Amino acid sequence: MPSLDDLKGCQEKLSTHFRPLQRSFQFWAFQLRVCFEKDVQKQEAMWERQHELAAEKLYNMCSDLGGFFLKIAQIIGKPDLAPAAWVRRLVTLCDQAPATPFDVVQVVVEGELGRSVDELFERFDTDPIGSASIAQVHRARLKGDKRDVVVKVQHPGIQDLMMTDIRNLQAFALYMQKTDIKFDLYSVTKEMEKQIGYEFDFKREADAMERIRHFLHDNNKKPPVGVPRVIRDMVTRRVLVMEYMDGIPILKVGDEIAKRGINPGGKIATAAKQNILKSLTLAYGQMILKSGFFHADPHPGNILICKGSEVALLDYGQVKDLPNDLRLGYAKLVLAIADNDLLRAAESYRELGIDTLSNCEDEQKELFKLAQTMFDTKLPPGVVMLQPFSEDSSIKKIAVQAFPEELFSVLRTVHLLRGLSVGLGINYSCAEQWRPIAEEALYLAGRLKGKDLETRRHRRGLIRRTFGSLVGL
Repeated sequence: MPSLDDLKGCQEKLSTHFRPLQRSFQFWAFQLRVCFEKDVQKQEAMWERQHELAAEKLYNMCSDLGGFFLKIAQIIGKPDLAPAAWVRRLVTLCDQAPATPFDVVQVVVEGELGRSVDELFERFDTDPIGSASIAQVHRARLKGDKRDVVVKVQHPGIQDLMMTDIRNLQAFALYMQKTDIKFDLYSVTKEMEKQIGYEFDFKREADAMERIRHFLHDNNKKPPVGVPRVIRDMVTRRVLVMEYMDGIPILKVGDEIAKRGINPGGKIATAAKQNILKSLTLAYGQMILKSGFFHADPHPGNILICKGSEVALLDYGQVKDLPNDLRLGYAKLVLAIADNDLLRAAESYRELGIDTLSNCEDEQKELFKLAQTMFDTKLPPGVVMLQPFSEDSSIKKIAVQAFPEELFSVLRTVHLLRGLSVGLGINYSCAEQWRPIAEEALYLAGRLKGKDLETRRHRRGLIRRTFGSLVGL
């Protein structure tokens, strides 16, 4: 007679054997139920429930694995790429990731700063105000000071974990680009490895924060975004103390508008959202095209809305310093997209070192569509969610064989801005907004003659006087 262990073993083998069949049955049964349901609203409700189940599974996976998978959640959970149920669930991992216990945080702070928490701080909140993939932040007040500060503390052991995740991702990228996705994914993952590696050095982050803060102050009467001041004598590789910025997360703007009794779809709410997006777009246009040194991580967890719809930009762990040739090459691509110039867009691709191979008839048109998808925030008419790897997408028709690693941060930044714009309900072109900044950058570098600049601006002025504002902000 078989033992209980033998029976359990047989049960497990049967379960393993039939699991693929069960999964296939579940998949096709759902598809059939949707097809036979004629009520459109009921169909949508069925899909919404499926998206909620998938979102919960993704959330649990990313939360349990931590490390780089929290950043994956940030990339996936964007309203221009994912169903609304995914966005609602995954976006919470931007600043509500699993936190390090306070007793461990205290050991890190005291070990890095060389004094006890009680000696350094009048008050130190034990619960973090936010926790992300690499660090968490606590509100505190320094001894003898009336202003609050933020203490950013790195999760112990996180660097080894994330670097392991990225190396696994690189192996997967090599496999994927040899099969179905004709895009140089490996170069993208190499740039990610370099950029994320920088995030573990808070001294570098403090320098970057001060550099960008000074740049925005020097180039504007009023900076378009606020940047926290660094408390210079309280910065180490794993601890960073900075000014506390009082505001609400950008994800809660809608709730705040409703709480004040303002119609979320009305003119006041729309104007506030446009001002927020305009401030962010101006700041990024100046950083990328004029300076080349820019904050490269504008996901929702890093953006606060302060009094009067003023924007504060947080977390300078991921910054990029573009070489001049790429900065000016990108300025040319911005002008080509804004001017709807297919020929110049193709030329800019070559100048930037983006190597493509076409397998379609209208190569120039598809290259331009690819440029818009990769480097502009505007969605095509009627499109609310991008499907970059669908059969009719430009990426399927134009194989990107080589993509400069340095440009990945620009690509990621534009895509995060697009996600924000879709989330705020505003469809606009960052290329059109950045056109005058790109013109100025090229003119100052001697790449655009004064006469050509005046002609471009005169033509744009005529268009605006004839048709009104065309840029949507």
